[in-house]
Amino acid sequence: MSVLAGDFTDCSVLIYDTDGNHLSSSIIKEHNKGERQIRINLMPGELSVNDDCKLLILSSPTPCEFLGKVKRVGGTFFIAMFQGQEKENRGATRYSVNTTALIDALIIDDLPYNLQTPVKVTLINISTSGVRFRAPYYSLEVEDIFQMHLVISNSKKRITAEVINNTDHETKSSDYGCRFLEIE
Repeated sequence: MSVLAGDFTDCSVLIYDTDGNHLSSSIIKEHNKGERQIRINLMPGELSVNDDCKLLILSSPTPCEFLGKVKRVGGTFFIAMFQGQEKENRGATRYSVNTTALIDALIIDDLPYNLQTPVKVTLINISTSGVRFRAPYYSLEVEDIFQMHLVISNSKKRITAEVINNTDHETKSSDYGCRFLEIE
């Protein structure tokens, strides 16, 4: 379960409706820990005051997830954050995300080795524990550690992760399940 530790100001946040449909991505402009609120620039058109939502905050070193309720304070929209989200049996709720990313380095013996040609991948879903993406066939192996650049709402995140499983789709592509090691 996520805790309200640290400051989420300037972190990327993925906003979902209560059914898990991705509504928007934004940057947190203000985090008021005492009031358990975050302020973002844009409120997704699908949400209004008193609507419930789910939040996945890409904080360092690992993401946090919260339930939220849209509030209005003066002329500014805030999202109040609550803990206690129900979990899937796997331990972390998966959120669909439609974006691409680049794997630009492999980590071998704790040292990054830049790839001559970065591998472009398509994210399938993300959770507090990791990410699943589709890449060209046989790009990585289980236990490979890599660095990935992800852009969300004009904010770049560098993710270090380890491949924990893969599923091949004939000879065209593979899906990789990975656990986060670090988010910068």
